[in-house]
Amino acid sequence: MGEFSPSHWLIVGIVVVLLFGSKRLPDAARALGRSMRILKSETQGLRDDTAPAADTAPDAAPDRAPVPDAIQRAEPDTARDKRDLAARLREEAARIESAAPSAKST
Repeated sequence: MGEFSPSHWLIVGIVVVLLFGSKRLPDAARALGRSMRILKSETQGLRDDTAPAADTAPDAAPDRAPVPDAIQRAEPDTARDKRDLAARLREEAARIESAAPSAKST
């Protein structure tokens, strides 16, 4: 009862074509592919977030502040993500500049 033979799959295929039409099937397949890619990237992102940060640079210059993990791992996918990342980088740069002693002291 649990096995499908080729004739069963043929009947299922014919029913799908009759229900959705041959013009809508490529669009549905594309949408399904996009959804699967998004799901895969999100699950990979979750795995990366839970993995321990083993790639810290021990030879980094001591006068530099460490880059926050959220900024280091960021991979912008959309224009909005790029704008958000740029804003976070500007804020981080301003924080580092305000914490550093001024080079011009008169």
